[in-house]
Amino acid sequence: MRLKLVFAASALAALVGAGSCIALVLGVFSAKALSSPGLLVTSTLVLPVATIVFAAIFVYRHTARRRKIQALLTAIIATLLTLTFFILASILSARRIQPNLALHGTQSIDHEANVFVEIHA
Repeated sequence: MRLKLVFAASALAALVGAGSCIALVLGVFSAKALSSPGLLVTSTLVLPVATIVFAAIFVYRHTARRRKIQALLTAIIATLLTLTFFILASILSARRIQPNLALHGTQSIDHEANVFVEIHA
């Protein structure tokens, strides 16, 4: 097996596919588009799927033995890496747009406490 080719093609497919999708969503649309995606934002998911399919076909064409297994392994690894990139992007973008809330109170937080909320941008 050519494991170096499988891992390199998977990593490159995930980086290019997820990176282009994340860049389009965060660059063209707003950061809130990840939390409530529309049809246009959802259509950008075609890019990662296309890069994963291209990487699997590339590995299939450039290996001599066990072609189907290596192509399937490439697609699975690239899919897992792409999902990891999407999860990291949604976590990091949610932290970036969420305002810092500081609660100051004289008692515990309940309906009778005097609580002041300051928003730090």
